[in-house]
Amino acid sequence: VQLQASGGGLVQPGGSQRLSCAASGFTLDYYGIGWFRQAPGKEREWVSFISSREGRTYYADSVKGRFTISRDKAKNTVFLQMNSLKPEDTAVYYCAAGRPITSTMRSDTAYDYWGQGTQVTVSS
Repeated sequence: VQLQASGGGLVQPGGSQRLSCAASGFTLDYYGIGWFRQAPGKEREWVSFISSREGRTYYADSVKGRFTISRDKAKNTVFLQMNSLKPEDTAVYYCAAGRPITSTMRSDTAYDYWGQGTQVTVSS
């Protein structure tokens, strides 16, 4: 089982970036995918989640309306489209696979597998 996160980089405030999380060794039919981020000196925080069977999406208040999570089952890949980026979005972004319920999806302990992280820096 492996998750490969990619797509990070340097972007100006107000810009957009799309992150990808490619899964191997399992299918998105059985695992939901969450995105988390960790800024320097801060705890890791939950960003978004897409459920396995129905593909329901959930967002942290801090990104709602700006970020969109989606998936391509044929490619076994989940995306995080990030628009209207702010400097406070700067962090290492991680994707994780698990089978949390809605009450636990914000907790990193609810996930079984983690990608390596990709750095997103929002700066002019």
